[in-house]
Amino acid sequence: MESKLLHEIIPLTQNDCFTVFTREKTYFDFPIHFHEEYELNFIVNGAGLQRIVGDHVGTTGDIELVLVGPNLEHAWFTQHANGKIISEVTIQFHKDLLDEKFLRRNQLSHIRNMFDKSSRGIRFGNKVAAAVKQKILLLHQRQGFDGVIALLEILNDLSRCTDMQLLSDSSLQGNSQLHYNSRRIEHATEFMRRHFDRAISLGEVAREANMTPSAFSRYFKSHTGINFIDSLNNIRLGHATKMLIDTNRSVAEIAFQCGFNNISNFNRTFKRRKGLTPKAFREEYVAGTRVFI
Repeated sequence: MESKLLHEIIPLTQNDCFTVFTREKTYFDFPIHFHEEYELNFIVNGAGLQRIVGDHVGTTGDIELVLVGPNLEHAWFTQHANGKIISEVTIQFHKDLLDEKFLRRNQLSHIRNMFDKSSRGIRFGNKVAAAVKQKILLLHQRQGFDGVIALLEILNDLSRCTDMQLLSDSSLQGNSQLHYNSRRIEHATEFMRRHFDRAISLGEVAREANMTPSAFSRYFKSHTGINFIDSLNNIRLGHATKMLIDTNRSVAEIAFQCGFNNISNFNRTFKRRKGLTPKAFREEYVAGTRVFI
């Protein structure tokens, strides 16, 4: 049986810019869900919670600050944090709160880049979270225009920090928002996304970019920071992870359907990237879902 994620309709009206929930909890059991809006989730005293964002599964520290982009599945579960009183502040705002043309202005470029990255989920470092803690805790007291300015200040502070971790694989959503400012790279990457399920040679992809294999290899690495094989494996792992989450197909079936030539190679590559074997990842993810809606 395949799982269905909960599409949450949040209580944010079209007449409001954002909403804030401040809660003290001892238990986290809301199922994995997604919604159309951005969500900034701040948790204090939550060490040991299980964090699920897209295909990412992790454990929180004592302080947690995560920005989740529109339609990205996410949830937090109690796991090893039983018996604690945990403070949580959740800020949700419309994906069109800031107009796209407005975001393209030079002064807003940092926030636009952060919004792009949030399609994978962003976990901010502890020092960053501590620095904006008071602004987040006091946001619910700010009303009207002052509240909007306070939210923008928080987003600006976060967008300018360098201590952030992207959580989910970029290819999990199927429409990665990464831009390399290179038509050749975009063509090559799109070719890999279309044909990831079969053997692809460097020569094939180089032809898509109208370059020799050696020249393309150097060009691709300089523009993306990774080599062709790693990029192709990232795409394959994104699809494989999605299948591990959403289907009951065997690990071997998923490996071959995602272009890996043998199960051992798939297991090694997956574990090197995620720290777990595909089987262990599926077991941990499913255990965290608790409820299928």
